[in-house]
Amino acid sequence: MVEIANAAAWGGIAAAALLAGAAIAMLFRFPARLLGLVLAFGAGVLMSAVAYELVEDALQADLGSPLVAIGFAAGALVFYIGSVALAGPRAGRGDAGSDGSGGLQIVLGAVLDGIPESVVLGASLVGGGGVSVPVLVAVLISNIPEGIGASADMLAAGRSRASVARIWLVVVIASAIAAGLGYALLRDAPPELVATAQTFAAGAIIAMLAESMIPEAYEQGGRAVGLATAFGFAVSALISFSG
Repeated sequence: MVEIANAAAWGGIAAAALLAGAAIAMLFRFPARLLGLVLAFGAGVLMSAVAYELVEDALQADLGSPLVAIGFAAGALVFYIGSVALAGPRAGRGDAGSDGSGGLQIVLGAVLDGIPESVVLGASLVGGGGVSVPVLVAVLISNIPEGIGASADMLAAGRSRASVARIWLVVVIASAIAAGLGYALLRDAPPELVATAQTFAAGAIIAMLAESMIPEAYEQGGRAVGLATAFGFAVSALISFSG
């Protein structure tokens, strides 16, 4: 039980960055261009974490390229189906406020990609090792702009600060539970199953980036988002290589 609680705590800590982003949105008014660059940096960090932590670990576990591809595709497919079913086919950060949702579609996106991220964080503790620092950093950095963008939209739509905070608190609790379950379900699982879960999460994260995070980053930040994304990838890669 101690290990499960530890995994849940790490999942909650990572998701708490969403609350930090909400607090920033409540205290400051972010220029759209700056927010777009922050989103792009976070996207680059997540790309690097997928490449050097999730997929690479699966390959080192001798999972086999077909299973890596199947797990990756399955994660992307589940994210897509969930996005369409829960938020509609036009769900995404770029049009989150255009249909009266007031940022709630971004919250759905945070849940859909946050759950697999939390499962991976919990699974990273399997075998007695510490939490995966690169994945943790990637989630922290990417969650802050998500929290800022969605919270700003919800506040502009007339939601109270208390209501916005409660929404993100539910997301944090769900992420903590997912991390604890990730550890509990995968701690006695064969390495192949753990690796498959990692590739599944990687696919879901890449689908989220392509569907929502990167399009909004470009919409708000312009051409400079390419540089910001590359810099985010470089920072996360450096953390992976030095970890």
